[in-house]
Order: sequence, then C-alpha cells, then structure tokens
Amino acid sequence: MTAKTTSTVLRDARRIVVKVGSSLVTNEGRGLDEAAIGEWCRQLAALVSAGEDRIGHKREVIMVSSGAVAEGMKRLGWATRPKAIQELQAAAAVGQMGLAQMYETKLRENGLGSAQVLLTHADLADRERYLNARATLLTLLQLGVVPVINENDTVVNDEIKFGDNDTLGALVANLVEADALVILTDQKGLYTADPRKDPLAEFVSEAKAGDLSLEVMAGGAGSSIGRGGMLTKILAAKRAAGSGASTVIAWGREPDALLRLARGEAIGTLLVAQTQKTQARKQWMADHLQLRGAVTIDAGAASKVRDGGKSLLPIGMVAVEGDFSRGDVIAIRDAEGQNIARGLANYSSSEARLLCRKPSSEFEALLGYVAESEMVHRDNLVLTR
Repeated sequence: MTAKTTSTVLRDARRIVVKVGSSLVTNEGRGLDEAAIGEWCRQLAALVSAGEDRIGHKREVIMVSSGAVAEGMKRLGWATRPKAIQELQAAAAVGQMGLAQMYETKLRENGLGSAQVLLTHADLADRERYLNARATLLTLLQLGVVPVINENDTVVNDEIKFGDNDTLGALVANLVEADALVILTDQKGLYTADPRKDPLAEFVSEAKAGDLSLEVMAGGAGSSIGRGGMLTKILAAKRAAGSGASTVIAWGREPDALLRLARGEAIGTLLVAQTQKTQARKQWMADHLQLRGAVTIDAGAASKVRDGGKSLLPIGMVAVEGDFSRGDVIAIRDAEGQNIARGLANYSSSEARLLCRKPSSEFEALLGYVAESEMVHRDNLVLTR
C-alpha cells in the first residue's frame, strides 16, 4: 500500500473539507437535525484547536453541507421530492435560510465564526471565478472563519439533478488544496457488494482512489431525500485525488468520528490519493499546453523566482505579451527571452501592462482596486528550467 494510511491521513492534515449529506443533516427529511449539526460543529472546533498540538498550527476546516432542498420541502409541507426544477429551486431558497442559521448558531456556540458560501459548478469551471472563489475561501480560513458551502441550487440545476454535493465537496477540496476530504454519509463505508443483498459482501477499509474496481462495487442510487449514492462518493474521491487529497467515507452518526479519525483511528473507508498535493498542482501547470501570454522579468525578479522560490511581483516585470485574463496560465521569461516558469495570472494582460515596474502601493490608483500584491503567487507557479 502507500505511505498514507488511516492512521496518518487526517492526523497530519492541516486543511480538511468535511461534507455531510441531506439524509444526515435533515434526519431523513424530518427537518434539520439540530443535535447532529451541533455535534459536527463541536468536532470541527475541537479539530481546529487540537491542530496546534498535533501539527504545530491551527487546522483549517471547511464544511460542505447538503440539506437546503430537504429542509425547504419540510417548511413547505411537501412529503415527496418534486421533479420540476422551479419547485426544487424554490425549496432550496426556502431551506437555505434555516440551514445557514443553524450552522451559524452551532459554530458560534463552539467559538467559531462562520460564513455562508454558495457556489455553482460554473464558478469553478471559469478560471477567473475560480481564482476569486479560491481567494475568498483562503481569506476566510486565514481569519479563522469556517466557510459553510452549498450548491447555489436556486439558480442552477446541475447539482439538483446530479449528486448531493459529493462532487462539490471534491471540487472545493481541489480549490483550496485540502489535505483531506471527509464524506460523512448514512453508511459505514464501502463494501464489495450491497451488504443488504449479498451476505458475502466484505467491508473495504482502505483502497487507492481512482481504482476502477471501486466503481463496480459502488453501484446503486441514493436515499429518497438526497440524490447521492456510494458511486458519487467514489467518483468524488477520484476527483479529489487529482489534487493530492485523500478521502474518508464514514458514517456520520459514528460518535466523535472526526476526532477519532484525527487521532488516527480506522473509521470508514479510506481512499488514498496516489499523488502528493504540491506535486499534483505543479504537474497540472507544467503540462498546461495552452499558454495565453507571457511576461518578461528583470534579472532580480528572475533570481527570486528561479533560485529563491518567491512569487512574481509586478515591480519586477518589464514587458507583457499576448491577451490573457485573470486565471489563465502564462509563461514567465527572463531578460534573454528564456521561459523559466509558468503560472496562473492574478491580473489580465491589460492590467499587467499598467502594473509593470510598479509597487503594490500604486495598484489601487492605477486599477481602482487591489486583488493580490503578486502577479503570480508562488503556490501557482512552477519552474520550467
């Protein structure tokens, strides 16, 4: 197996995304389960504070929570999930009010601030919106605030049709470069077959994320309240592994599940990412073939980027080529015209031209706003020579 095991993957994780499904959040559709949400929030708070002892600094946690549609159904008096998109979106709009209020209350009771973040898949597909969402989430984490994320069901229908936020949990893990994704569900984990139908079904305690045999094991639909099933969780783990995050699928009502996982206890099914987090991100940028433009930098900036592992600041840029937008991958060239690195641009080409040779103190006067002080942050930069 790999060096990562259940005993280390959460114990050593600094940034963790936790996803809970509708059936857990709403107690099988009977309304928001205040006690259960309170328990998860208590455990999140304990994870944050315990991180200083275990990993040298506070852990950062993000909650991805389903439940808005199910709570809206209850508030509207609907016994069965509607099929019309506009009715599902109406239920989401009604239910989101109570869902956000519940998390805010329970996190505050445990000494944590909270923020509601509603995302669509389009937010994460568009590179500029991707960077904006990433910057917002990372800022919230730096402020010690727990983002509570849900699909923006009131304006899109992809998540309503597809899968109970499992995919969204994986996309958020990729977005913030999480170390681990924990999917809390109404099942103990993954079995080789449906244990309700096959007495020979065996529990899978650990496997490689992305193993195609897992998808065969995980067939089947979700509950009548949510729309996810074990297959969507397996696929979410595969997606999260692309950025180096391992996934644990565990029963959400297991006492102290998050805390016990963080102590190294084997709970649920661990699907191990085969690529290290930093390696996965750097490899993606190194393999990105469609460069939208380039910036040429002076010798001092080249030395800092190439030899010192520093971010690229606009004050070190001398020229900008091409037509690119915020979030596009661009080449970084030295004064001799050699490509020395590539990375994600924090500013468009037109903005970059205004910022050449300028310190960050002048950005607001030049642009009317300030996004980041770097043209390319070191976390979004990979050396090519």
